[in-house]
Amino acid sequence: MITIVAYAQKTVTGTVTEKSGLAIPGVNVTEKGTSNGTATSVDGKFSLSVKPGAVLTFSFIGFKTTDVPVGTSTTLNVVLEANENALTEVVVTALGIKREKKSLGYAVQEVKGEALTEAKEPNIVNALSGKVAGLQITRSGNGPGGSSRITLRGNNSLTGSNQPLIVIDGTPVDNFIGASNNDYYNPSLDMGNGLSDINPEDIESMSVLKGPSAAALYGSRAGNGAILITTKTGKRQSGLGITISSSIGSESIFAKPGMQNVFGQGSNNIYDPTASTSWGPKADGQSVKKWDGSTAPLRTYDNIGNYFQKGLTANQSISFQQQYKSTSVYTSYNRLDEKSVIPGAKLIRNNLMGRTVSKFGTDDKWTIDTKVQYINATALNRPQGGSNVSNNFYALSLLPTSIDIRDFKARTDKNGKMLWWRQENELNPYWASQYNLNEDIRNRFLLNASIKYQFNSWLNAEVKGGADTYTTNTDNRTYAGATPTSTGSYGAGKSTFTETNYSGLLTAKKDNLFGKLGGTATVGGNLMNRQSSFLSANASPLQVPNLFSLNNGTTNASISEGLSRHDIYSVYGSLGLNYDGYLFVDGTLRNDWSSALSAANRSYLYPSVSASFLFTELMGKNGNGLPSWLTYGKLRGSFASVGNDMDPYQLYNTYNIGKDPLGNTTASRGDVLYDANVKSELIKSYEAGLEMRFLNNRVGFDFAVYKSNATRQLLNLPMDALSGYTARKINAGDIQNKGLELMVDGKIIKNNDGFNWNTMVNFSINRNTVKYLSPGVTQYSLGGFDDLSIVAQTGQLYGEIYGSQFLRVKDANSPYKGQLLLDASGLPQVDPERAKLGNQQASSLLGVTNSFSYKNFDFSFLVDARFGGQIFSGTIANMEQYGTSNKTVVNGSRDDMLVDGVVLNPTTNQYEKNAVKTTAQNYWTVVAGHGNIGVTEANLYDASNIRIRNVQLSYNLPKKLLTGIGVQRAKIGVSANNVWLISSHMNGMDPESSYATGTNATGFESGSFPTTRTILFNLTVGF
Repeated sequence: MITIVAYAQKTVTGTVTEKSGLAIPGVNVTEKGTSNGTATSVDGKFSLSVKPGAVLTFSFIGFKTTDVPVGTSTTLNVVLEANENALTEVVVTALGIKREKKSLGYAVQEVKGEALTEAKEPNIVNALSGKVAGLQITRSGNGPGGSSRITLRGNNSLTGSNQPLIVIDGTPVDNFIGASNNDYYNPSLDMGNGLSDINPEDIESMSVLKGPSAAALYGSRAGNGAILITTKTGKRQSGLGITISSSIGSESIFAKPGMQNVFGQGSNNIYDPTASTSWGPKADGQSVKKWDGSTAPLRTYDNIGNYFQKGLTANQSISFQQQYKSTSVYTSYNRLDEKSVIPGAKLIRNNLMGRTVSKFGTDDKWTIDTKVQYINATALNRPQGGSNVSNNFYALSLLPTSIDIRDFKARTDKNGKMLWWRQENELNPYWASQYNLNEDIRNRFLLNASIKYQFNSWLNAEVKGGADTYTTNTDNRTYAGATPTSTGSYGAGKSTFTETNYSGLLTAKKDNLFGKLGGTATVGGNLMNRQSSFLSANASPLQVPNLFSLNNGTTNASISEGLSRHDIYSVYGSLGLNYDGYLFVDGTLRNDWSSALSAANRSYLYPSVSASFLFTELMGKNGNGLPSWLTYGKLRGSFASVGNDMDPYQLYNTYNIGKDPLGNTTASRGDVLYDANVKSELIKSYEAGLEMRFLNNRVGFDFAVYKSNATRQLLNLPMDALSGYTARKINAGDIQNKGLELMVDGKIIKNNDGFNWNTMVNFSINRNTVKYLSPGVTQYSLGGFDDLSIVAQTGQLYGEIYGSQFLRVKDANSPYKGQLLLDASGLPQVDPERAKLGNQQASSLLGVTNSFSYKNFDFSFLVDARFGGQIFSGTIANMEQYGTSNKTVVNGSRDDMLVDGVVLNPTTNQYEKNAVKTTAQNYWTVVAGHGNIGVTEANLYDASNIRIRNVQLSYNLPKKLLTGIGVQRAKIGVSANNVWLISSHMNGMDPESSYATGTNATGFESGSFPTTRTILFNLTVGF
C-alpha cells in the first residue's frame, strides 16, 4: 500500500515572483484541502510532492492568494499580484514577529526607513516628529549630539523616564537620555541619547507600539510602549549592490530671544563702563570711554549673531547589499561630522555595521541571522547648560549691548590671562572655546545572533542572543588664567554599560485548523542582565598650572565610583485565533522575576487580550458585496496589564564610605528611607479603534481611543527632615492617560505617468491626570527652581506649574477686583502666596505631511504643530533684569511708564487708580529681579507653536543617462530642517528650547541654547 501511494504522488517544483520579476521568499505553498505544504526559499523556489489532480494555493502577506492547478506539469512558475484592495500592510510586532496589520487588535504605526533618511536629521529621534500620532519629541538645544526625549501617550510615571523601550533587531538597547543632573545653576553635560548613535541609513523600518497592549510581551520595560527598529538585510540587486550617499550643508541659528539694540551699557540712563547691565543711555554714537580705557562712539552690537558661527554638517555613507543563493549580506559604513554653530563644539561619529542572513540544510529549514554594529562617537566641547558662567549663550544674552564680543577674540592678554572686560567670576566665550574644554569618547557595540529551525510549514523554533555594550571616557580641562580657577582644573572619568538578552521562542501557526478556524501560539522566555559602572576623579585647583594630572591637585583628587547590576528573568506566551480571515482574537501572558524587588514580591504576572473584526471581509463573504466607495473596515479593541519594577539597590538602607577634608574615613547614609516590601508598579490600559479605507484604497483613516492607569507608583514621598530622612520609598499613586488619535492618509491625485499628491495627517489629544497620590499627600514635585515648581497634584493634570504672581485686589466687593495692587512707587508687588499658573502639557499635537511627485521630481514638506501648554523662560527673565531684552524698549524708547493698576490710599483705606510713573529699569528690576528668576507669572508663555519642520526636493536622474557607466540609479536633492516658525509666543525663543530632557518637568527652561536650522545638499548613487 505504501508503494502504491508513493507511485501515485509526483514532485512539483517552481519559482514564485512578483510582477517586477523579483523572487518572493517565504510564500506559503499548500496542497488545497490538505495539510501538505511548504514555503519558498530565499530565491523564491519551492518543491512539493502532491497527488495527481492537485491544486496548489500560494499565499503571502501583501499579495492576493492564488490557486493554480497542477495538471500534468511538474514545473510551475507563479507570479503573485499585489493586493491593493485591502489593508495588507505587514508590520513588525512584539518579539520581532511579522503580522498583517489587519489582524492586530491594538495600535501600531510603522515608519519606513526612507522617511527617516529623507529628514536628514543627525539624531534619528528628531526624524519622528510629526510622523506618529500620539508621539511627542522634546528636543534639547545642547549643540551637536544633544539629546531628544520620546513620550508616547503621556507620562505614566512620576519618577521614571517615561520613555518607550527601544528594540533593534529583537535586542533591547539602552536609550539613555540627557544629563544625569538637571540643576538650575550647574547641570551636568548633556551626553545625548542612546538612539542617536544609530545610522538612519541602516534602518529598514520602525514600528511604534503605542500602548501596553501592543508591547505586553516585552514586559515591565515596555509599560510606556515600545519602538521596534528593523535594520536592513541584503536583497538581490541588479547591479553590484553598492550605494554611496553624501550630504553636505550648513547650520545656522533658527530662533533666538528678542534683544534690544537701542540702549547701551550703564544704569538709570547713565553710561557706566563697569556696569553689568544695559540700562544706560541711547547709543547714538556719542563718544564714551570703553572697558579698556579707550574712547569710541557708543553703539550696540549683535553679540549672539557675531559670536555664533555658521555650522557645517557632513554625512557620508557607503553600503553594500546582495543576495547569493540562500545567503544575504548587508554591510555599511557611515561617518557624520558636525561642526556646531557654537565655536569649538563638534561631533564625530563613525558607524560600521555588518549583517548576514543565511538559510541552509534540507529545504533551507535552518536560518541563521548575525549582526555586528560598532559605533565610535567623539564629542568635543559639549555646551554647558543652565545659568552657569560656562554657558556661552547665557553670558552673551546678558552681556551689555554696547560691548562688542569680538573685542575678546584674542582670548588672552600679553600676560596669558583671560581677556575680559571685568575681573568677575565669568568666562570669555572665546577663551572658553579653547581653554575650557571637555571631551567624551563613546565606543559601542550592538550585537545579536539568532538561529531558527522550521520544523514544517506551521511550526518553528528560534534561539536568540544580543548585547548592547559601551564604554564612555570623559576628559575635562580648564586652563590657567581665568578668575574661577587661576591655575586650572582637571577631571577624568570612565563609565561602562552592558546589557545582554538571551531568549527562546517556539511558534506554531496554522490557518483552517478546524474548518475555518485557525490559530497561532507562541511560548518563550528571556534572560536579561544589565551591569553598569563608573569611576571619575577631579583635581582642582592644580598645583602646577596646566599640568593635567590627577596627582597635580593642591589637595587629593576627589573620587566618585559606582556599580550596578539588574536582572530580569521572564517566561511568556501568546495564543491567537482567527476565523475565516475576518475575526482575530489574541491573548498574551508574561511573568517577570526582577532582582530589584524582594523575594516575596519580585515575581509579577500580567495578561493582555485583543480582538480585531474585519466587517468588510464578512460583508464580502456573505455575498452582499461592498459599496463601490468602501474598500476596507475594521474594528479593534484591547486590554492589557503591565508591571514595572525600579532601579536596583532601593530595598535596604546602606552606608556610603568616604573621606572628610582631613582624610578621615566617614560613613554616611542616603536621604531616602527604603522599604523592602514595595511591589512592582502596575499599568492597566484599554483601547478601541476603527480603521476604514475608501475609494479603492485611496483614502483612509485610523481612529483610536485609549485609557491607561498607572498605579502602585514607586515614589520617594517627602518626609520631615528631623526624621533623619528627606523621603521614604512607598507604593502609591494613580496616573491616568486618556486620549484619542487620528491618522488620515489620502492619494489626492494619482497618476502613474504624471503628477501625484499624497497627504498624511497625524493628530492626537492626550489628557494626563493625577488621580491619586497618597493619604494626606496632594502634591509631588517633578522639578523647578526657586519660586517655580512643576508638580503632580491630585485631581489635576500632570505637570501643573506653580509660582509667584503679582499681587492683585482680592476684595470681591471692590470694582478693582483682579487689578494689580501696586506699591506707593507705582510698582507691582509680589503676592506672598504661590499660585497655580498653568500646565506644561500640550492639549493636542498635529503633523501634516504633503508629498508631491512629477516624473523624476519629488517634493515634500512636513507641518508640525503643538497646541496648548505653558513653559517658563528663565532666559527671558534674566534678559529683562539686565536690560538686554527687547521687551524693555517700547517704540525705540524707555520713557517713564504708568503701570496699570491701583494703590491703596493709607488715609482713606480705599483703592485708587495709580498715577505715579516709574522708570523702565525700576519696573523690570521688580518684575524680573524678584528672587532668582523673577515673578513667574511675567515669563510664563504659551508653548503652542506651528512650524514647517522639514522640506525635501529631489530629482532622480533618468536611467538613459546612466546606461553604460555601471550606475543603476542616481538622485540629487536639497533638504532643510526647522524651515519656518510660523507661529510662536515666546518673544523669539523656540518653545522647543530646553537644556534638560532628562526630567519630567519639561515646562521650564533657562539658558537654553538657540535651536538651529540646517540646509543640506544630498547625493545618492547606486551601482
